[in-house]
Amino acid sequence: MIMRIIFLGPPGAGKGTYASRLSPILKIPHISTGDMFRAEAASGSELGKKLHDIMTSGALVPDELTVEILKERIQKDDCKEGFILDGFPRTIKQAEMLDQATSIDVVLNVKLDQEILIKKMTARRVCKDCGNIYNIADIRIGDLHMPPLLPEKEGVCDKCGGNLIHRKDDTKEVIEDRLKEYEKKTAPLIDYYTKKGLLKDVVVAGGPDMMIPRILEMIGK
Repeated sequence: MIMRIIFLGPPGAGKGTYASRLSPILKIPHISTGDMFRAEAASGSELGKKLHDIMTSGALVPDELTVEILKERIQKDDCKEGFILDGFPRTIKQAEMLDQATSIDVVLNVKLDQEILIKKMTARRVCKDCGNIYNIADIRIGDLHMPPLLPEKEGVCDKCGGNLIHRKDDTKEVIEDRLKEYEKKTAPLIDYYTKKGLLKDVVVAGGPDMMIPRILEMIGK
């Protein structure tokens, strides 16, 4: 059964963590736009060179180019049984362009209170080499418990052995600005996909070990 999934939700809600854990279970690739851009830019293709110039200039990748790269990516053999999109679409325009490129089976909208999001994101640690994400926060609020996601060796990525860093933009002020931007640009996608009958809310009640089985049940797996 083909399963084409989109993860929606504010920054830090856990989209990337859930997508990366679901990917091997469902045997479909987790496609992050950031990873996709980096891979294409490193490929040496004409498209990659164009993308590299845009990224090094600090400009945003145009929607048309993003969709072009995504279309190329989802035509690869590993996407025959589906894929998980993380980080795209971000706007209604992107969603409409995506509709022209492929069909989507389910949109999972990850919901987490802003207070918890800020606690979680300020405690995030990222591998500077592969981008793998960890978290040092042990959040306990009411019945909710989100245990830390720690590497086996402190400060060292389990995946590639790279150093873990605290990103400069993972501060309370920057995060609050990013959440406002999300509400303005990306939150309208919730209505867009609700009207299409594709949206399912994923209300975060604990760590990934609790949530992954719930998500699998929601999508009938």
